[in-house]
Amino acid sequence: MGVFQSIYRYIETYLHRLSTYSLWVVVVEMLMIGLVVWWVMRFLRGTRGARLVKGAALLLGTLYVGVQLLPKSYGFERIQFLYGNFLVVVFAAMIVAFQPELRRALIQIGQTKLFRTVRGELEAMVDSLVDSAAFLSRNKIGAVLAIERSVGLGTLVTSGTPVDARVTSSLINTIFYPGSPLHDMGVVIRNSRVAAAGCQFPLAESEEVDASLGSRHRAALGLSQDTDAVVLVVSEETGRVSVAVEGRLYVDLEIEGLREMLTGLLKPTTLLQRRRRDEDLSESNDDSDSHEQETP
Repeated sequence: MGVFQSIYRYIETYLHRLSTYSLWVVVVEMLMIGLVVWWVMRFLRGTRGARLVKGAALLLGTLYVGVQLLPKSYGFERIQFLYGNFLVVVFAAMIVAFQPELRRALIQIGQTKLFRTVRGELEAMVDSLVDSAAFLSRNKIGAVLAIERSVGLGTLVTSGTPVDARVTSSLINTIFYPGSPLHDMGVVIRNSRVAAAGCQFPLAESEEVDASLGSRHRAALGLSQDTDAVVLVVSEETGRVSVAVEGRLYVDLEIEGLREMLTGLLKPTTLLQRRRRDEDLSESNDDSDSHEQETP
């Protein structure tokens, strides 16, 4: 009877304490606790840490309930004292047991956008695109990539195969390597990530493109006419690197020139800066007709 009375008193005390708090405070606290538990379980999903957490939670929950239900009048103070010190030991043991998971969590927190600058992300993506363009050009492997700006490319993404991976030169080279199931179509890059591969781009009219240029250049030019995307093209026949933007096709770019162009086109700009950039591109178009194909 003593055990059942202890359970009843414990529940009664808990409900009384709960009634003294404001309802919205309780709701907010429960939501915060639930979010933390959800994030931890999501982070540990598929790892050995998930099983350790479940086992530790079951053990500690059982011990906590058991200790709290012990009748105070029966002299179980030593067990309660040992239980309090046992929690300290368990906490230290869990730090050791979860060392790999804790290290990975801290690395991911450090890699969040809160600690990264837009400039750093842009430079990393441009470096990967330039390195990949150099490799593909050197080996004469055809490729076409669309980098999303203000106009969404959701329709193209849904038409392809979802990837959702960080932009790296090795990933792009693998996608376009001959024999890959996705190498014949285009890649869409969104927010510095490869959103999808194997995407069908709209083709420009044949009379708008030089006869010496192939279907990838037509696709790049067609997409640049319909959206404000920056489209990078590597020719399979000649290995020449080109960029299509705002209905213009800039052909046979040098690698360093490509880096400067991509950085200038993709960095966040104000309206005045964008106008100046467009004027610079127009002047470049007038001065080097041999390196650019312009649509009517």
